[in-house]
Amino acid sequence: MKFGKLVLEDGTVFDGMGFGYSGTVFGEAVFNTGMVGYTEALTDPSYSGQILALTYPLVGNYGVPDSSIKDVDGIPKYFESEKIQIRGLVVHELSLTASHWNLSMTLDEWLYKEKIPGISGIDTRELTKKLRMSGVMMAALAVSDKEIDEKDLKKKLASATSYVTEEFMDSVSTKEPRIYGNELETVVVIDTGVKNAILRNIRRIGYKVIQLPWNSSIEKILSYKPKGVVISNGPGDPQKCTDTLKTAKSLLDKNIPTLGICLGAQILGLAGGGETFKLKYGHRGQNKSCVNLDNNQVYVTSQNHGYGIDPDSLKKSNFKLWFSNADDSTVEGIKHKEKKCIAVQFHPEASPGPFDCMFVFEELKRLMGEEKSAKR
Repeated sequence: MKFGKLVLEDGTVFDGMGFGYSGTVFGEAVFNTGMVGYTEALTDPSYSGQILALTYPLVGNYGVPDSSIKDVDGIPKYFESEKIQIRGLVVHELSLTASHWNLSMTLDEWLYKEKIPGISGIDTRELTKKLRMSGVMMAALAVSDKEIDEKDLKKKLASATSYVTEEFMDSVSTKEPRIYGNELETVVVIDTGVKNAILRNIRRIGYKVIQLPWNSSIEKILSYKPKGVVISNGPGDPQKCTDTLKTAKSLLDKNIPTLGICLGAQILGLAGGGETFKLKYGHRGQNKSCVNLDNNQVYVTSQNHGYGIDPDSLKKSNFKLWFSNADDSTVEGIKHKEKKCIAVQFHPEASPGPFDCMFVFEELKRLMGEEKSAKR
């Protein structure tokens, strides 16, 4: 068994057992409260630059499926991107054996294959309580066959690049256009770290998908004559996505039917005159309750974000509140007051999580003039 050590920027040290790949990584320490779905979570580009702690005590018991399995459009069926996106993984108890009909390898083997370090055997409840009280913070995770020098690790952490200053778009976005399907009607996806499930759901509602780089111009987007546009999820501060923000403003000006998801919602909020801010510890899990103000219905949603739209800023913006978080009243969805634009902070595509809000994709279809409003 390998040595493992997790050090937080406030000086807190967690000693445990290392697994996966030996090495040292630095990133923002965050936690996810989901009970299942680590395969989808670890491949979600929104986790880029972060060290992820899973609060459910036993992780890895169903292993990892075969990454080569794809759907009819060539989109990976069980993964949300082409690689593990997290910098490191933190769990309480790692299952070294796994059992599942679709098993390809264990979680330990997967992390080793993709050169990601992990640590087990630490008190993830204590870690989560600390992050809830103090807020997310930078951390160092080291895995080694030899004893780890704690002082040296703290010194390296002190000089590590802060998460809030990192630039993620060039590493998470596609470099070239990708096309899925051959239908006549097209939806363009501006890829700011898109999950594959978003692509799958646009295909599900009957459209060809054109996946474009995050900094694509409005002229490039319009050259595909799209029925609508989706601005995807992704990592980091939305205010750093200046090229996407410029394009989002043009989409609003031209009244092109648009859906924003997660980071995409924040970008659209900024484009419409709102403001964004960094949450204390974010929303990451599969059981986040949100209220639809259109019908006062509560939905259980899947979420993964560390930034949000300032609710007070909506008063002077071009958007009105659509969904509100039942726990802390943060903004979970917005609708443009005049234009064909909607956005949600949660993940309607789930993967992992509940499918309660799939109707958001039907609402995009309605904005594109294809059908009546989904009755939800």
